[in-house]
Amino acid sequence: MAGKSGKGVYIAALLLFLGGFGWLLYSGLSQDSVYFLNVSEALAMDQAQLKQARLFGKVGPKDISRHNGGLGVTFDLIDQQNESKLIRVDYKGAVPDAFKAGAEVIVEGNFLENFSFKANSLITKCPSKYKKENRTG
Repeated sequence: MAGKSGKGVYIAALLLFLGGFGWLLYSGLSQDSVYFLNVSEALAMDQAQLKQARLFGKVGPKDISRHNGGLGVTFDLIDQQNESKLIRVDYKGAVPDAFKAGAEVIVEGNFLENFSFKANSLITKCPSKYKKENRTG
């Protein structure tokens, strides 16, 4: 009789452990997962689905404005395949040195109601690091 009650405690403890582990796994994956999209893909998706996104594109040549005080920039993020598609991005923070018109960038943040993008991170791709070295001999 005492053996049966001990078995029930272990089963209850195992169920509690598995339930807690499953909840931690689900909450961790749902909060840290973001879409990685180019501009055309982001414009084609439903805005309600894009709470958090990471976008890839290049900086448009017009309307680049630095924020007063130096930290932050507002610019157009242009799709690399179809330059007629763009998203207005507002970023507050330190702007990388390689940021300029035509530079390839990755921004992460969320969409606002008017389908503009509020970025909380801005990363520029450095083209010199990805070119093949000219080797002679």
